[in-house]
Amino acid sequence: MSGKGTSGQDADDSSFEVVYAATAPRLVHQLYLVIGDLSEAQDCVQEAYARAWSRWDKIIAGGGDPVGWIKTTAYRLAVSRWRHFAAGLRAVRRHGAPGALPGPTPDTVAVRDALAALPLNQRVALVLYHIGDLTVDQIAAQLDVPSGTVKARLARGRKALAVLLADDPEPSSTNTEAFYV
Repeated sequence: MSGKGTSGQDADDSSFEVVYAATAPRLVHQLYLVIGDLSEAQDCVQEAYARAWSRWDKIIAGGGDPVGWIKTTAYRLAVSRWRHFAAGLRAVRRHGAPGALPGPTPDTVAVRDALAALPLNQRVALVLYHIGDLTVDQIAAQLDVPSGTVKARLARGRKALAVLLADDPEPSSTNTEAFYV
């Protein structure tokens, strides 16, 4: 976390690290006792420290209590999460629990497995194009590559998927019966 450039900033980084090391476990413990869920307390405190880190200069420049700011932020995060949970619970009570979702079909699993076997760049291009409904130009802009590169990845990916998803990946040259069926 240190090494942002100026020596004054290094001192601020160091003070953040010192404050974090000295107070994080205690704040997690306090919030845990308030909300009763250790993992939720850890998440809220970690998020509060991340927010503090991004505005550390402002927090300490005001001469206020950085630990108080972090503690208040963590508590507010916990309350906000609880409110979202409570709203979801009210919706379930009002409308009933959602029905069981069917699992993936065998075809979906086969496509997922075949995509996983492809190089990442081909997989990303195929998913963005066919599942995400993006155009070649939109994919090129998102990936910061030329349109021709996206087209090549799509072509190579489709060719590889065709082989991976074929019922008989390597048809026998002596099996002519399949041509007459």
